[in-house]
Order: sequence, then C-alpha cells, then structure tokens
Amino acid sequence: MSTDNTVHKFVDDAAVIAFVSAHSDQLDLSVPPVVEEIGDGNINFVYRVRDHRGKSLIVKQALPYIRIIGEGWPLSLDRIRIEADVLRSEACWAPHQVPELLYFSPADAAILMQDIGDHQNLRHALIERRELPGLGLQIGDFLAATLFHTSDLFLNSTAKKEQLASFINPDLCGISEEVYFIDPFCDHERNSVNPLLLQEAKQIWADDALRAEVAELKYGFMNRTEALIHGDLHTGSIFVRDGSIKVIDPEFAFCGPVGFDLGTVLANFLLNFSAQLGLPSEMEEKNRYQHYLLQQLRELWNSFSQSFLELAEQKSADAGLASVQWRARKMADFFADMLGYAGVEMMRRTLGIAHVADLEQITDESVRVVSERLSIRLACLLITRRGELSGIEELLKEIQALQQSL
Repeated sequence: MSTDNTVHKFVDDAAVIAFVSAHSDQLDLSVPPVVEEIGDGNINFVYRVRDHRGKSLIVKQALPYIRIIGEGWPLSLDRIRIEADVLRSEACWAPHQVPELLYFSPADAAILMQDIGDHQNLRHALIERRELPGLGLQIGDFLAATLFHTSDLFLNSTAKKEQLASFINPDLCGISEEVYFIDPFCDHERNSVNPLLLQEAKQIWADDALRAEVAELKYGFMNRTEALIHGDLHTGSIFVRDGSIKVIDPEFAFCGPVGFDLGTVLANFLLNFSAQLGLPSEMEEKNRYQHYLLQQLRELWNSFSQSFLELAEQKSADAGLASVQWRARKMADFFADMLGYAGVEMMRRTLGIAHVADLEQITDESVRVVSERLSIRLACLLITRRGELSGIEELLKEIQALQQSL
C-alpha cells in the first residue's frame, strides 16, 4: 500500500497538460488547451482539460493527505489505485454506466478518464425537481450487475479471496466507520447541528437501544465481505441525463455488505424527499415531486432484486448457493440492510459533519428544521424497524405515514 510522500500536486496547468499529452491522443494540443480545476471534494484534485475543438478529458490526482486539512491528516495513495481498479471492474459489467478509464499512473497518483460533462450531477437534478424517466431502473440495474458479479454467487472461492485482498481500504473505511457510525450518535465536536434541532439530537445521543442497532450495522460494515461495493454511492456520485447514468468516485470501495450501497442511494433520495418540505414552491408541486421520488425508489428496489435474482439463476456456478429459498432469504437480508444503512446515512447527513445541499440550501434555520426533523425521524424508523418491514410497498407506506404525522 503506497504512502509515498514524494508524490506532489501538479505544480501548474502545464504539468496537467503534460500528463494528458503523455497518456492520450484524444485532445488536439497544437493550441494550448484550457485547464479548469473542477473538484469540489474534500480529498482529491480534479481537473478538466479542454482543447480548442471543445473536446475534454478529466484528470484526478490523489495526494498522501486530505486536501482540505493538509499533511496533518495523512491518507494512503492506494485509494487512487483502488478507484482505477473499481472503474475497470464496473466497466466489465456496466460499461455504459461509468466513465471510461484511459490511464492510471501510480507514479503521479493520478487517473485520466472520460469527461461526463454532458451529464448533470444527480443531487443538483433532484434539487431542481427534474423528472428523469427510468432513473430508478437504471440505478437498480447498475447495482445488480456490479454487486452480483463481485459476489460469491458469481466468483469462485479463489477469485473472491483475491478480490478481497486487492480491495482492502483501511484509511477510507476508517473514515466511514467514524463519520457514519460514531459521530452522529454522540455529541461529537465534528457534528454540525441546527440549534433548533438540538433537543431531538440529544434524545438520539441518549438512546442506548438505537446505539445498539447502529453498532450491529457497524459490525456488519466492518466484517461482511459480500461484494465489491462502491462505498460512497450518494446522489453526488451519480451523473444523469435522459436515458443515461454515470457513476463516479469509487475510491471508498472495498468488499463489504451489499445493502450499504443500496442504503446510501435510498437515503439520498429520502434526504431530498425530506428537503421538499422546506424548499420553495407550492405544496402541490412539492407533493408531486415527493411522489416521483418514492416511485423511483420502488423501481430501484424492484429492478435490483429482479435483476440480481435473474443473474443468480443464470450465472451462479456454486451448487451450494443454488437454493431458491436461500436466495429469497438473502434478498430479504439485503433489503433489511439497505434500510439500516440508509438510516445511518440520513442521520450523518443531518447531524454529522458532511451535510447535503438538498437541506443546506434552505438557509432559514426555522424552515430547514422541519425537513431535518423529518430526516432524523425517517432515519430512526429505518434503523430500528429494518427487520420488520416486509418489502418496498410497506416501506413507502411507512414513509408517507411518518410525514403526515409531523
């Protein structure tokens, strides 16, 4: 695992251009191209390099520390190797739903890839209340394809163990273990809590039964190596246009529980669902868009479960995992895990360090607290009742009933 501190940030635009020139002939560099830093993340540097014809590529570089903190928080460079390898893996099973990886340079800790600037960040699309037909279906199919083909239902024992060894990701898993499962459930200095929500937050921090459920979810996150998961699949990691999605930024990937990726997506749809209460517009339009969001969740789960089971029926070679009853039981486990991890994600996005634009753009705290209150109550429902809810229809009814009770 590389922690080589001799890797330095590209010193200027010329260094970025030289990297592109050395590893791709897709751009016409006879005229100096335009280099724009477009990364808004906390960890890496991302550049768009555009030639005079309008053709562009993306360069992403990792440094051996978190960019917003500096060398005081060291971070392994192996994460950029993991990202490159995950993009290659995903391209095998969902080739049209990830950006094309053109080159990975261990020496520069950088990757060169397709620019997906013709797609829009899904979080922004949801905030704008765009309705994208088939969105849930596409996300569900992507998850089924990438998770099934990296699980024991498809890989033989040797391949699975080799995959497990290749994607050990302790630095970024360690970050997730803290910000998902510890910080939001205690009065941690990293938390950011709306003062008007503080009383509810204190009740959550004092809820031992809730903390026990979160501990169970954390234990599963740390120990269940079911498939190669993305590890950070929120709506900011999905880009969309009509009929197409592109999934980016798999640097948090590792072999973990299938329900984690499902839950992270579910949570971010529900964060937008909660934000609708405080976002500007007439109530009729808000209710209409909330209905659209729930329909996408219905389609996402149904698409995932149907596609995953079909792949298992067609491609599983392990006779020991051939039982139809066992596969149905496993799908129920995925569903319950999805709910639990969705609840943890919603809690950390409302009380923890990393909030989401869906809620944060509601600048009036007294208005935002209504949405935040719905978010944390949905989170508690998902965490504590994840083993009781029998399927997607019952879940959607509970979500609607909870909103109406506010």
